[in-house]
Amino acid sequence: MDETLIGYAYFLPDAMRITGDVQTQLLHRGIYDAAVFRAQVVLSGRFGPPDLAALKIEAGDVIWEDAFVSIAVSDLRGTREGLVLEWGGEKRPLQPGSQLPGYTTGATGKLTLTAPMTAPVDFNIPLDVNGSGGIYFAPVGVQNEAELKSNWPDPGFRGAFLPSERSVRADGFDAKWKVSYYGRDYPQQWTSRSGNERFNERTVRASLFGAELLSILDAYRYVERSIKYGVLFFVLVFTTFFLFEVTARQKIHPFQYLMVGAALCLFYLGLISISEFLGFGWAYLIAATAATGLITWYCRYFLAGGVRTLMIGAGLAGVYTFLYITLRQQDYALLMGSIALFLVLAIVMFVTRKVDWYARDIG
Repeated sequence: MDETLIGYAYFLPDAMRITGDVQTQLLHRGIYDAAVFRAQVVLSGRFGPPDLAALKIEAGDVIWEDAFVSIAVSDLRGTREGLVLEWGGEKRPLQPGSQLPGYTTGATGKLTLTAPMTAPVDFNIPLDVNGSGGIYFAPVGVQNEAELKSNWPDPGFRGAFLPSERSVRADGFDAKWKVSYYGRDYPQQWTSRSGNERFNERTVRASLFGAELLSILDAYRYVERSIKYGVLFFVLVFTTFFLFEVTARQKIHPFQYLMVGAALCLFYLGLISISEFLGFGWAYLIAATAATGLITWYCRYFLAGGVRTLMIGAGLAGVYTFLYITLRQQDYALLMGSIALFLVLAIVMFVTRKVDWYARDIG
């Protein structure tokens, strides 16, 4: 009794070239921003004649008419048009579903070859898809070249390979990759009976490269970063109150410290709540004005003298202005905040340099 078993031999392209134009827009929901994109990508390259001898396959055992080209795409729901494979100058439609091991989402096109493949063949697959977050590719060719351009000004280049060339501008970015197959962990060819265990979702994911398109500083992140500098406000106000007590013999009750601290905390609550309806700039202006006005009004009733009250109000206005400028700086925010805290400490040390703390304890 004869039994016929059918297996699959998989071959990756010798050369792979990716070109993409990624046009993004920012969507808002409450205080959150999300970058979505429409990408027009072209996958092109060349398949060489399959090396059947390396896989111990007899040429007469190959069913050439069942040969196919398959691609894996994480999400094709954003595809705008039908996918078409151009194989050796001839166009063939791609059907939903990937035939690659471990992948079900993608597209597959039958080649219906009538003769063995003995010469290199060029291929081309244009894709027009929607997405969000980022766009990534796997280096499935022996030699891989990728070129992306986009109108997104804040890309994060992620993955196993960084661009060999990049240009990031206020109106977008351009990036180019040149990657060989030596940087990945899966082979160039295998069969469904041997070698296929090395080509899987984990190894392919580890080889991905591309660009992340996330909003770096949306309203939520601005608020989160401003909270990190909250110590600056408490240090400024409470140190000023303490200096009034030390140098001017001005008595301030702990309850009054508590009320001012509560007003400083409400600034952040007001900022994040107003940001859900207005832009961050207007929300910050309203919250800072409300907090400064409330604290200044309250201080005038327990600080003996209008000059001291004006000092508190002017100090808060200055620090809120400084914080806003700092938050807008993506690269120097931490440095500027550290410098500000250092200057506050230096001012406190300068003002209290001649205070006789032991004499105060004795008194």
